[in-house]
Amino acid sequence: MAAIKIFLLGKFDIMVGNKSAFKVLSSSKKGRMMLVYLILHKDESILSSDLYEVLWPNEASSNPESALKTLVSRVRAALGKFDDTLSKCIVTSRGAYRWNGGLQCVIDVFEFEGICRELAKATVMNRAVEDMFEKALTMYAGDLNAGNDGEGWMVSHSAYYHALYLRTAYLAIRLLKENKDCEGIIRVCRRALDVDAFDETMHLELMEALVKTNRSNEALMQYRHATNLHYNYLGTRPPEKIQNFYKQIIHADQSLGMDIDSIRKSLQAADSTNGAFLCEYAVFKDIYRLLMRSFSRIGGTMFLAVVMLSSSGGQAIEPLVLDSAMRQLLNAMIASLRRGDTVTRYSPSQYALLLPAVNYETGRMVLERIRTLFYRQCVDSSLTFAYKLGPVEDT
Repeated sequence: MAAIKIFLLGKFDIMVGNKSAFKVLSSSKKGRMMLVYLILHKDESILSSDLYEVLWPNEASSNPESALKTLVSRVRAALGKFDDTLSKCIVTSRGAYRWNGGLQCVIDVFEFEGICRELAKATVMNRAVEDMFEKALTMYAGDLNAGNDGEGWMVSHSAYYHALYLRTAYLAIRLLKENKDCEGIIRVCRRALDVDAFDETMHLELMEALVKTNRSNEALMQYRHATNLHYNYLGTRPPEKIQNFYKQIIHADQSLGMDIDSIRKSLQAADSTNGAFLCEYAVFKDIYRLLMRSFSRIGGTMFLAVVMLSSSGGQAIEPLVLDSAMRQLLNAMIASLRRGDTVTRYSPSQYALLLPAVNYETGRMVLERIRTLFYRQCVDSSLTFAYKLGPVEDT
């Protein structure tokens, strides 16, 4: 008898020897759903009434048992035609259905779960443990049966295996850290971010490992990738820990043995651009604190402005449209502001500005100039430019 392998992670497929049943399984969504459900509950007999409710939730039928029998018969026939080994993959007993436990199958989710359970006991990273981690993390080809992930019963199963994958990856990173294996951490993080692109811990661990291996440029690219994901796809500001990591990256490769002339030249070379200073929000906060200390000592005024884009109809702006418009807005601000002004992206649709040594009227004139320039350049007439301006201290 040819070996049977069942894959539920990433996509649903049944392999008999070297033959794939993927096309057969793709022909019927209800049949695919039924098979996945029975495989996930392979040690249980599922009452026909319960199985009907899973497959046709909240749908009334004059003869639900007949509809289910027809579906089972069609699935058996299709798989039996593909390979006779699968002709009796679903068995019936006393008004219930179950996956045929007599078939010798290797099912990826249960194999994955078993390896992760063994790895949870690991306390050191040796070659054998490393091989097990490699197998588990490679085996997870994606979330559970992605083609059916909208079904209510599928969500809890998918979330369980997704969380199990991340816990296993976190454990691998912890053990690799104890061995000071930064290259291993980088490999695990990159693979995990292919599974969960928004996982904050993975981004931070990857950036830290890149910094420790003197790859600050790669760490900076990863930082920008992480922040863009939050702005453009989640519509939120990046988590504070990711924002704050920016300063660790930009200072990572600075030499501690520089003399004053070298430092002077480095600072002068770093400030060769015209217009406002664009920085990350973590640096923006430090500049604010520094300027406030200076003004408290020598006097002076500073205004804070928030510039925002929105849709004139009140609808959410498409991410790609918003990203393009925010870049146009930034160009307008850089062209209109002075070298002593500071700009940061505060949210997906907002920039924050520090305007030192201005009063309300001159600050308003600057913002109106930005508005005019933005509308002159922006090709999307449905976008609305708005701003708020006020002193940095609430008086």
